[in-house]
This record gives sequence, structure tokens and C-alpha cells, in this order.
Amino acid sequence: MRVLRSVAVLALPEVAPFELGVACEVFGIDRTDTGGPAFDFAVCAVRPGPVTTSMGFDLVVERGLDAAAAADLVVVPAYGGGEVADAALDALRAAADRGAWVLSVCSGAFALGRAGLLDGRRCTTHWMHTDRLAELVPTAVVDPAVLYVEDRGVVTSAGTAAGIDACLHLVRRELGAAAAAAVARRMVVPPHRDGGQAQYVDTPLPVQADTLEPLLVWMLDHLADDMSVPDLAARALMSERTFARRFRAETGTTPAAWLIRQRVLRAQELLERTDAPVEDVARRCGFGTAAVLRHHFTRRLGTSPAAYRRTFAARPSLAGPA
Repeated sequence: MRVLRSVAVLALPEVAPFELGVACEVFGIDRTDTGGPAFDFAVCAVRPGPVTTSMGFDLVVERGLDAAAAADLVVVPAYGGGEVADAALDALRAAADRGAWVLSVCSGAFALGRAGLLDGRRCTTHWMHTDRLAELVPTAVVDPAVLYVEDRGVVTSAGTAAGIDACLHLVRRELGAAAAAAVARRMVVPPHRDGGQAQYVDTPLPVQADTLEPLLVWMLDHLADDMSVPDLAARALMSERTFARRFRAETGTTPAAWLIRQRVLRAQELLERTDAPVEDVARRCGFGTAAVLRHHFTRRLGTSPAAYRRTFAARPSLAGPA
């Protein structure tokens, strides 16, 4: 897999403006002034000129498929979901064949499916369309519960905001946690959301004015501390049962899983930005020992803390100044 430097977004007929905007926002803005990355970015179409949108107006796209011919990442935002021109399918296949990333947002997965890129892969799309995607690609393993899936160079995401999660995941995967955090900070979104899209299918609790946000902020500020569910429930002035239910409703996961994920993210940042020994990183993140850090780090990221530091601490030029 090559280093992520150039990105092409393929606007298909009836492209969804918001999902197109997600790719433009994450990859199309030079953020080196605030520590983020800059990409060689282009929006392209099968033929340059007007492209219809799902909202009834047209976009004028100046670049053709030549813009995708050498891109390190080709993004397909949501579109009408129907047939796709052979030239576009060929461009997607060519991208995958040369080792480029291919990423879809929402119904953009149907274009990947029509190109044969989902055969034998895990994938997802908006929960309303997962059954139809499974019918289109019987050999795919369609997961309706996740926000995004990465499988062998192909990333698929669920609806709308999950596209932000997938794009930030890819920035983090290629350029490190600090680069992804810099983009997220400018977009005023979380650099990572836990849980899956199942939490958005139904609303298990009535909307309430009070949320757990103050507690989550406190937890982020005290990752090095020991935290138990009884202690957190008491801080939130709730019973343990109510707290556990509210926590899952708001975050999509359990307190323990959320804490592990946030501690791994903090470890990524410390490994990138400091020369602190791994044992010290483990203590500052709340894992206690280097062995516990290595266990969770390898389980989550598929690599060791030392290998991660060698990869990302030596690549500041890709992410701009710290």
C-alpha cells in the first residue's frame, strides 16, 4: 500500500452533496498551518461537465477519470445507487489493482459492488440499504451494525456522518493519530466514534436535556486514573444499571470498551509526539504497564507500540508541524 498523498473523488450521477462534501472537507483542504495534512485533491466524473445531484441541482465537474488514474485513494460518495458507467467501474478496478485505497460513503458501496470490489470482502452501507447490497453482492459479508469497515484496501462506510468516521480512520491509518486529530479538530468533530450504526436505527431512550458529555470530558482528562463503573455511576449521580444503559445509548459501547479505545488513541499521540519510553506511555494512558499497553495496542491496531512509533514518529512532513 502506498503512502496517501493524492485523492480523487468520483462524482457519479445523483451524487449526494453532503457525502461529497465530507470527502472534500477531509481531503480537500490544506491544513498544514494547524498540524494537519495536505493532499493533491480532485473531484472527477466520467465525463467533465454537469453532474446531477440527489437534491435537484447540478454540479460542474472539470476533471475526467484521468484524475483517478494515479490517485492513492479513490472515494465514491453516495449516489443514486443504480447502474454505473463501464469507464467508472474500470477506474475503480484499476485503482484497487494498483494498490490504491478505495473508499465509499453510504450508497457509494453499490458502485464498488458493481465493480466487483466487494466480492469476498466484509463491507457495510447505510442500514436501510444493507439487505439490497447483500442481494447485489451475494459473496460479500455485509455488516449492518458498524460505522465503517476496512478490508484489504477497501473501506466502506454507513450513512452520512459515518463517512467522516471512515475518512478520518484512513487519515489515522496512513498518517497517524496526530494528523487525524488535527483534521477532526478543524472540523469540530470527534476523531473517533465508538459503537455502530445500530444505535441510530431506533431511539432506545427519550431525548434528554442532560447528557454524559461532562463525564466523558472528565474521563478524557483522567485517563491515567483507575475508573470503575460504580465510581463513574456515582460521579454521574446514577445507579450502575441506569449509567450502563445511558452510556451505551450515548456512545454505542460500554464504559470499559470506550476507555480502552481512548487510551489507545492517547498512546498513539504520545508515541508520535514524544520520546517517552513505552512504559511511561502506558502509565500516562492508564494501562499501567507496557505489557498491558502492547496487548491492547496490538489487538486494536495490529502492530506493536514500538513499530507504530518507528512508522509515524519519522513522518512529520506528511502531517505538517506539530
